[in-house]
Amino acid sequence: MTEVRWKADDQVMRAVLDGEPTMNSIDPVVLDGLEAMMDAVEADPSLRAVVITGAGTKAFSVGMDLDFLERCFGDPDGVFVPFLERFHAVLRRLERLPVPVVAQVNGLARAGGFELILACDLVVAAEEARVGDIHLDFGVPPGAGSSQRAARKLGDQRAKALMLTPRWLQGPELVTWGLALATVPRDRLDEEVEQLLGGLRGRSRPVIALVKRLVGGATDVTLDEGLRLERALFERFIHEVPDAAEGFTAFREKRPATWGDADVQAFV
Repeated sequence: MTEVRWKADDQVMRAVLDGEPTMNSIDPVVLDGLEAMMDAVEADPSLRAVVITGAGTKAFSVGMDLDFLERCFGDPDGVFVPFLERFHAVLRRLERLPVPVVAQVNGLARAGGFELILACDLVVAAEEARVGDIHLDFGVPPGAGSSQRAARKLGDQRAKALMLTPRWLQGPELVTWGLALATVPRDRLDEEVEQLLGGLRGRSRPVIALVKRLVGGATDVTLDEGLRLERALFERFIHEVPDAAEGFTAFREKRPATWGDADVQAFV
């Protein structure tokens, strides 16, 4: 069984899928933990990012727990379909959090673990990590969103190649294919993620939330629709959120900005 351990520290929520014996597999307990973690993120205005990783060095997550998967196939309508509906909802909630979610991919990621990565905003992976879909190896199609998210993030042909063939991505190929922002040797993974987090700390949370929403939704609308949304939200923002004026004033006065605690939910 995998549990989700999470702790907020220095403006970052750090969550660990803690189940080394089963290579951080996913079951309802994991979804419980992710939801509790997200409750805490939404309630803590000091946070600027979430980091999700797997315990140990072997795996980020290998996907659904095999014992639980056996229960799923034994009762598709009573167990499998409800679980997938909930998994979908958890991943959509991750995508809609008011702060970026960073996947720190420390090892093997496949199936549900791959789908979890696709729902994250930024991915930093160990060069030793291997990422693949592998649903077809089990004779089933994907069920938690990888067919849609992979096509948007990787492009049509690369998504099909990764999902229809027994292909794994590793090291620099993760970056080349557009799945990861950076890959580094595993012993430098913490350092690389920390460098990324350093650029997020101290910034306005409402602005972070607004930019995440606009960029994340850009592929779902036409260019004209997206531009209209950006203009509309910008106008609302400068009227409703003091951070805009504070950022300008702080820059002119050559001092650190003091950000407010505006309700970010209105912009996500």
